[in-house]
Amino acid sequence: METNAISRRNFLRVSGLASTALCLGFYFPANAKKEQLISANGAEHGFDFNAWMHIDTNGKVTLTDHRAEMGQGSFQSVPQIIAEELEVDLKDISVVFAQGNPDKFGSQITGGSSTIRGSYKKLLKLSATAREMLITAAANKWNVPAGECYAESGHVIHRPSGKKLNYGELVVDASKLTPPADVKLKETSQYKLIRKPLQRLDTPMKTNGEAIFGLDKKLPGMLYASVERNPRLRGKLKSFDASAALKVPGVKNVFKIQMMVFNTTRDGVVVIANSTWAAMQGRKALKVDWDESGFEHVNTADIYKQHEELLQKEEGLSFKKQGDPDDILAKSANKIDVIYQTPYQAHAAMEPLNCVAYYQNDKIEIWGPIQAPDWVQGDISNKFKMPKEKVIVNMTFLGGGFGRKAFLDYTHEAVAISKEIGGPVQVIWSREDDVKQGPYRAGISYRGQGAIENGEISALKFKMAGQNIDHWNTDKRGKANNSTTEGFLKPYFDSIKNISFADVPYEMPLPNMWWRSVYASTNGFGYESFINEMAALAGQDQLDFRRKYLKDERCQRLIDRMEEVSGWKSRKKNEGFGVAITECFETTVGQIVKVSRHTDGKVKIDKVWAVMDCGWYVNPDIIKAQVEGSVVMALGAATIHEITFKDGLVEQHNFYDYLMPRMSDVPPVEVHIMENTADAGGVGEPGLPPFAPALTDAIFDLTGKRIRKLPFKLSEV
Repeated sequence: METNAISRRNFLRVSGLASTALCLGFYFPANAKKEQLISANGAEHGFDFNAWMHIDTNGKVTLTDHRAEMGQGSFQSVPQIIAEELEVDLKDISVVFAQGNPDKFGSQITGGSSTIRGSYKKLLKLSATAREMLITAAANKWNVPAGECYAESGHVIHRPSGKKLNYGELVVDASKLTPPADVKLKETSQYKLIRKPLQRLDTPMKTNGEAIFGLDKKLPGMLYASVERNPRLRGKLKSFDASAALKVPGVKNVFKIQMMVFNTTRDGVVVIANSTWAAMQGRKALKVDWDESGFEHVNTADIYKQHEELLQKEEGLSFKKQGDPDDILAKSANKIDVIYQTPYQAHAAMEPLNCVAYYQNDKIEIWGPIQAPDWVQGDISNKFKMPKEKVIVNMTFLGGGFGRKAFLDYTHEAVAISKEIGGPVQVIWSREDDVKQGPYRAGISYRGQGAIENGEISALKFKMAGQNIDHWNTDKRGKANNSTTEGFLKPYFDSIKNISFADVPYEMPLPNMWWRSVYASTNGFGYESFINEMAALAGQDQLDFRRKYLKDERCQRLIDRMEEVSGWKSRKKNEGFGVAITECFETTVGQIVKVSRHTDGKVKIDKVWAVMDCGWYVNPDIIKAQVEGSVVMALGAATIHEITFKDGLVEQHNFYDYLMPRMSDVPPVEVHIMENTADAGGVGEPGLPPFAPALTDAIFDLTGKRIRKLPFKLSEV
């Protein structure tokens, strides 16, 4: 599969437009409520494609992927969708990365588990439309009814006679046809490729070195940069001594730089060299004096103490309320009032941040692992006063992103450095840079208050206190966090009469950013842990307790499946079983965790059962891999690593003190996918939030000990 970025204009010029190929895509006409499908003939009249495919005279299909591939599997899932309705072999499909351009491709942010759920219907229609146009072209050529023809494996076949034509022989005639307004899509029972566990097409590329990641990009005359950045976001540069750095062989230049971090700047000192190694060695030789005065130097313990004080004193900004939970709680004698706390976390993608930039007087071009090329294009255009069409953003493969590579600081910094040196440059962050600079998943605290009357929930009240991402990148102060209820299942609101959610604003000068599953990763622990405590207060089984309130049919079927696959009803006394069910990005995931004790008395995780209801889906193997990866990431965040601050400085540096789960730490994970006809939900993130509350519930079931603060050490339970 080819991975070179390519512009629509050049692609169509090379292919000769409709004269030698069939090109189909979507465009957004002015004031239209939805996109329209057109062929390349429409593009000749000035239309810009939003998402498109191209079939050449050899029958080769090329798909432009407007989103990033960072391990989540879109380079397999998208071609699998195309191949199904187009009736071609997967080996005959190539994928190229689109450049950043929201005017042509709409939103290009790879986040919110949105790639498949946001585009699968368009891709199915696009593919089926191309198939029908090719069938019509063949029928016209043979002078037979189109109903006598069918498509298979890149060919159109005439059923009565057995005559066959390759797609490549039909594209010229097909390109002259008007795309049909409506095409019939296959029923799920007719799928040959979708919902099949096909092997990923990008795996060989990523094992033989063919795949191009950001670090692989080289340009003629390119130099390399390593940046010593202020360890405190608001700190400034007093002075630096570059004399020793300039003596390092290969070092060319040293100068001050400022990169944008949301709406503020971070000072740094850049070392330019003819190799990455020389730049890093030159950086080590720098002597830098930072100005760290005039702002708070925060400590982790202070953050959570302030959270607790706010949750006790402040009612916060109401996000959602029904009934009168305060009145019920005030009168109830059977109630609980507890606080849960979750830690700051680094993204720690295995591929460190990097970016190649080339600032020229008439254009700016960027290459790298970028989750949001459209955002980068707009940001660079604005900050460097360059027309948007002159800012070219090229995506490479990403070695993990988790939200961090949708941020705009590292691309801005690379362009600023290139402008300063007047040539192309590759900026590479070390692991220490990544861990110590942030931005981070914010640590958040939750206060849960609830009452039980006659075995039923009579009131629930939740408040959250923690940094709000929106306060960094938008002007939304004074409003409750938009994600206050993220992760909490909607059917609860239909079953519980008195319930409220509020956000207690908390400001802190620590850069925070989306992290896999965003607020659901912390909300899920607080809210689902509290549901488990409410079940215990009511003296009821955790699954049965949920079944009473999650009356939605899909939730009921999911609970049935969880109970069935885990052997929930037949668990033994010397085993601890815990449960949690969360929802984010239109997907519900239930997990059951089983724990027991080693012979040395320490708690061990024996198994995780995960049941995912993501609606329509493509590849079960990719789903299983994403859920397994989510569990590993959740395990690390719950029991192994956290970012802590002392005197305003991050205490962690690298994987020796920001530890990752080892293979020996990870339990077997059994993944089950619910079958239904609902619209597609997300897959890459929803498997993470339920793990921590299910784990701590299992530990309570085994030991009687409630864990309300993360991370905790399994060895100390």
